[in-house]
Amino acid sequence: MNKYFPFSAIVGQEQMKLALILTAIDPSIGGVLVFGDRGTGKSTIVRSLAELLPKQNFVIDCSFNCQNSFNLCDQCKKKKSLEFEERSTPVIDLPLGSTEDRVVGALNLEIALTEGRKVFEPGLLAKANSGFLYIDEVNLLEDHIVDLLLDVAASGENIVERDGISIRHSSKFVLIGSGNPEEGELRPQLLDRFGFSVNVGSPSEISQRIEVIKRRDEFERDPQAFLRKWRRKDLTVQKKIIHAKNALDNIELDDSILSKCAEICIAVGSDGLRGELTLLRALRALCAFNETTKPTLEDIREIAVYTLSHRLRRDPLDDTSSEVRVKRKVNELIDDKKN
Repeated sequence: MNKYFPFSAIVGQEQMKLALILTAIDPSIGGVLVFGDRGTGKSTIVRSLAELLPKQNFVIDCSFNCQNSFNLCDQCKKKKSLEFEERSTPVIDLPLGSTEDRVVGALNLEIALTEGRKVFEPGLLAKANSGFLYIDEVNLLEDHIVDLLLDVAASGENIVERDGISIRHSSKFVLIGSGNPEEGELRPQLLDRFGFSVNVGSPSEISQRIEVIKRRDEFERDPQAFLRKWRRKDLTVQKKIIHAKNALDNIELDDSILSKCAEICIAVGSDGLRGELTLLRALRALCAFNETTKPTLEDIREIAVYTLSHRLRRDPLDDTSSEVRVKRKVNELIDDKKN
């Protein structure tokens, strides 16, 4: 029984909702890093979107979430025929303190000791394949787990060679990390892997807070009735996402837009070229979602802060937030272009 809070019923948090929608349209954008306090609905939004997305076909009884006849795991390759079932997009939590065995998988010791057989027990990276991997307080994650995630995120494969076993399986997921920057900073290597960074907070207006309370109370008293109430709006968002995924290849990026993206990245001091690439992918997904065919300067103004604010170099002479610095520089360059 579906008891996830409807995506369309979530009050506020528009930045996070848009960032997640765009990564669902084009997963190559990368993950979403969410900064903010506890109790602001971060995990609720992720699970609501996952439930909203179209169901996917997975091989029945496959521990690695295989989806088609290509890139099958070793178990599925041995099957004479494959049967599929529709399931929702998986959302897997990676808790702090998780061991390496739990993350990547390991030998099943119980079977090894009782039956003398070597059987691989899949880890969280197998369960997250074709879904979302959610890490709360990602800035407190241990370094060796960070290294594992970086390797798998870059290759799309999880390779385990230990205890006399050798396993290779697909592990393609959208990484969602949340945390409070005051409790610790992320390693630059992991920070750079996230496509977007957004800030969330508690509503500051009384009317918004009241609406949040009302909707949550209504949902808890009668979940099914509340889901039916918001079903039509959720389906509208779902259809827009499906249409956008199919329209990505039709979005045109002319040289003037590419030039402006590069100019902005240079101006804000973004290291490497990942900023430009992510910004271009985000613009393409945004246009597809808005059902337009060409990005505009206003599209850049809307999305640049998501893709660049976590890539800025430290400026000892400017103590303003990175988000404000990006907005300021983007506005200067775009408004100067218009003039």
